[in-house]
Amino acid sequence: MEKTTRSTKARAQLDRNAWILAAIELLATGGVSGLRVELLAKHLKVTKGSFYWHFKDRNDLLQAILSTWKEGRIRDVIKQTRATPGNELNQLHHVIEVYSASRSRKGMMIELAVRDWARHDSAAAAVVEAVDTARLNCTRTLFLDCGLPEAEAASRSLLLYAYVFGASLMFCGRYSDDVAALKKDIAGLIATSASDAA
Repeated sequence: MEKTTRSTKARAQLDRNAWILAAIELLATGGVSGLRVELLAKHLKVTKGSFYWHFKDRNDLLQAILSTWKEGRIRDVIKQTRATPGNELNQLHHVIEVYSASRSRKGMMIELAVRDWARHDSAAAAVVEAVDTARLNCTRTLFLDCGLPEAEAASRSLLLYAYVFGASLMFCGRYSDDVAALKKDIAGLIATSASDAA
């Protein structure tokens, strides 16, 4: 009896956001083509009917996934790049350190799955472009606030993200005995002109 009550309570608490978060997890492991309502319901241990209580159809869920991912990524980059006046250079180094650190495997799988989805879906591509633009604009603002001219701030912002995304996909353990020192040197190279201007 207690088991049935617990199961019913869990189902009652399953809201739209729980479906979206579970779908994002499945997206990370199976890509968008593997994201089927039946699999999602099974994963959540509920019926398909429960899905249709919260979503019109699968496309409604897909749009919700994109919106949730976009809002989360943009909120994160705004938080990471926010600097108090006079502290922009330190914040720039913080951004490079945070985004070039070993990223969570799950987070990277989600990022890659959304980017793969964007290769063949215009709605996903628009979302990825919006996130990338927000990321680039936020770091460009940091470079500008350090005193760099517009063109150089834009170039360095792109360089920063090319580095952090590239580094997150590479296994450099055998390349160097001190990857941490390499990363510190690279951060210095990316922020060098900003340091001179500050």
